[in-house]
Amino acid sequence: QVQLVESGGGLVQAGGSLRLSCAASGSSFSINTMGWYRQAPGKQRRLVAAITSGGRTNYADSMKGRFIISRDNAKNTVYLQMNSLKPEDTAAYYCDAVASVPGGQRHFWGKGTLVTVSS
Repeated sequence: QVQLVESGGGLVQAGGSLRLSCAASGSSFSINTMGWYRQAPGKQRRLVAAITSGGRTNYADSMKGRFIISRDNAKNTVYLQMNSLKPEDTAAYYCDAVASVPGGQRHFWGKGTLVTVSS
């Protein structure tokens, strides 16, 4: 099993910034891609950004230029720097880790951290 613990969420005014962190622990499995998803009330969970162990990144179009994902492989930690936040960024943000397990790959999820952006 891989345990993921997110931190850094909170309340911020529009235009402000927040930095989310997600630390992975508890497993000898090799973690490949780590990423962030978000889910607003009544909506589906959607990709925000992802980063491979080699540093290749992928962003949802609406986050490009505002959000930056980074990763410390030695600490098995992924970060999401969120700038120029908008009220529509309000959501629960979930950390995702894709690990190589016997038989293939598996997604592991954190419990989420809430980000609220006030107008």
